Amino acid sequence: MPHKIWAGSLKFGLVTIPVGLYSATEDHGIRFNQYERGTHDRVRYRRINERTGKELEGDEVVRGLEVDGTLVTVEQRELDDIAPERSGTIEIAEFVALSEIDPVYFQKAYWVAPADRRNARGYSLLRRAMAETERVGIATFVFRGREYLTALRPESEALVLHTMFFLDEIRDPANVLEHAPPDDSYGSRELRLAGDLIRSMSTAWHPEEHVDTHTARIERLLADKAAGRAPRSGTEHVETTATVDLAEALRRSTERARAERKHSGSGGERADRDAERPETAPVSTLTREELRRRARELDIRGRSKLNRAQLEKAITESPGVHGGGRATEEDTGTRSRGRPRKARR
Repeated sequence: MPHKIWAGSLKFGLVTIPVGLYSATEDHGIRFNQYERGTHDRVRYRRINERTGKELEGDEVVRGLEVDGTLVTVEQRELDDIAPERSGTIEIAEFVALSEIDPVYFQKAYWVAPADRRNARGYSLLRRAMAETERVGIATFVFRGREYLTALRPESEALVLHTMFFLDEIRDPANVLEHAPPDDSYGSRELRLAGDLIRSMSTAWHPEEHVDTHTARIERLLADKAAGRAPRSGTEHVETTATVDLAEALRRSTERARAERKHSGSGGERADRDAERPETAPVSTLTREELRRRARELDIRGRSKLNRAQLEKAITESPGVHGGGRATEEDTGTRSRGRPRKARR
């Protein structure tokens, strides 16, 4: 069961529903520690006075900022005194159409769940009513000492809360588009070719086909070095398209996209990724995404909750695994994966 990070009430009108918040996402990035080169000694950071070089204790350090040339320091109790009071309620102030909110406003997503079975009916009613009216709820609430603007929207089975940026936190794009040409800087032929390319590359959204390749390469690098193998290079050189070649580049890109889709169908890119790893590769050399893909192929129950060691063990002990932990054609060839889940808004 995921950890509940907040408990309180969801209120709209005179209806109050006890709920809990759970993080809807998790970071799978690799966090390295730091060591002194040539040793196993960890590197630690200390508080050092940059003028005297003296090491300071925690109670000797105070926070501050320069205001109009004057250093202003603040104590934690002063910050606590002006912090917003802890809010136990997410109170919806208004409902708006989701299409009216630019995605640039969204920060982090949280699942909202009813606190118990007794309140599930009101929760389900709100979710369905919001779905049928195609509206999202706008609310503010205090979380970890900070006030957040939020958008509450319905999903197929649950409510999801998005923390949002306030308007004054959104930067004006005009400040970064100094090199953007006017719309009349290209011809109708280039516009038509760009549209053709977009249409030829258009497909349904399949999130399972998009993986964090950078993290996978880091995992592969670590596995190779731990096993004493020479690291494999996966870098690609990307050339910038010259302005004079834009129309020709668009035309050739469209032809290539159509040829690739005709040749490989919707699963071509995924097949290419699978082909990078030998069929009999030991599970210990696989990246996390490759392990998860094999677990899906073998239909291992509870795979989303397993850590790497548990995944390796489950795959190795699976009845459909031979040699390096790969399912045979007999085991997987007739297994239906089902249609991908419908893309969510």
